[in-house]
Amino acid sequence: MIYKVQGLDSGGRFVSVELVAPTPKEAEQLGSERGLQVLKVTSPRSDWAGALTRMGTSKFPLLLFNQELLALLEAGLSIVEALETLLEKEARAETRHVLKAVVTRLHEGQSLSASLESQGAAFPALYVAAIRSSERSGSLVESLTRYIGYQMQVDQMRKKIIAASIYPALLMLVGGLVVMFLLIYVIPKFSHIYADTGRELPMASWLLMKWGEMIESHGGMLTSIFLGGLALAVYALSRSDVRGWLRELLWRLPFIGDRMRIYQLSRFYRSLGMLVSAGIPLMPAMDQVSGLLDVRLQARLAVAKNHIREGQSLSQSMESSGLSTPVALRLLRVGERTGQMGGMMNRIADFHEEELNRWIDWASRLFEPLLMTFIGVVIGAIVVLMYIPIFELAGSIQ
Repeated sequence: MIYKVQGLDSGGRFVSVELVAPTPKEAEQLGSERGLQVLKVTSPRSDWAGALTRMGTSKFPLLLFNQELLALLEAGLSIVEALETLLEKEARAETRHVLKAVVTRLHEGQSLSASLESQGAAFPALYVAAIRSSERSGSLVESLTRYIGYQMQVDQMRKKIIAASIYPALLMLVGGLVVMFLLIYVIPKFSHIYADTGRELPMASWLLMKWGEMIESHGGMLTSIFLGGLALAVYALSRSDVRGWLRELLWRLPFIGDRMRIYQLSRFYRSLGMLVSAGIPLMPAMDQVSGLLDVRLQARLAVAKNHIREGQSLSQSMESSGLSTPVALRLLRVGERTGQMGGMMNRIADFHEEELNRWIDWASRLFEPLLMTFIGVVIGAIVVLMYIPIFELAGSIQ
């Protein structure tokens, strides 16, 4: 299979190559043999199949699982008893399968973290790392509480972004359907009426009527072209290189690119703060959360880790690598002086998420009226152009 390997070369430049290997791990090894510091391995030819597989797979309710597990542990049950209780009351077959596999491995003598790690699709690496750290410190309840707070914060930010996108998407959908109805059904009817009158039409109305005649005479061919273009667009979006190009385009936009960077940094600092607070050393924790960043930011993180290995402080490394903001830099320095690095990272995430919330509210209030105005102008222009000849005819009669 062909894998896309992305990483840094010996000169510190970001490169992307395609390598043939049977597994992603061997593709990563081939990239290392070529002198790359591998950041990410993807399979560009399996994106479509992977998307279909994910569509048919139900997501494990990790947040609900953690809340119920925490309640049972605080009630005095052991971890095995708590998991068996959750297994007994679970009705969904997929969730029962995951819980049963975890309980079986616990009965075999494996640790909780190893049992959860065996069900990798249900339990992310960050969660497993936090549980593994709690096993060493004996603070499972504290780790579960911390992860629940982390997950709720992340979900809240994601829901905020989705909620802000729903109304504009509906506006564009409804507006597009109205415009298509006018162009495909209404205008061809008007073109017959104006053809029978024999009157000369204004240029804009004449072009609109010609469009109606073309729709009526070549509707099948135009429909086939439209459906083919739609299928081509869906296929293009299923490819990682096309999605990467679109992300690159968004990153270059003045306002959106900056907000995307701040969103990724806030998620990065919140995840890193959770792991550091759980007792995981800084460098392994940074390795765990590097996958949350965009590829370009992963390259900067690799540079920052090299600086830390050379003896620089975390704040200096993040500043020189472009992975901090003025607020983040100040709070990191406070964390270095006080030793409360995990708490300071959570404060960084809180500050920037609040900033993003304000920006999303402002952008929604600005964009939605502009979008409604644009759709209204387009629909109104089509209607006016259809009725201009009628107005002229009425004027000539008078």
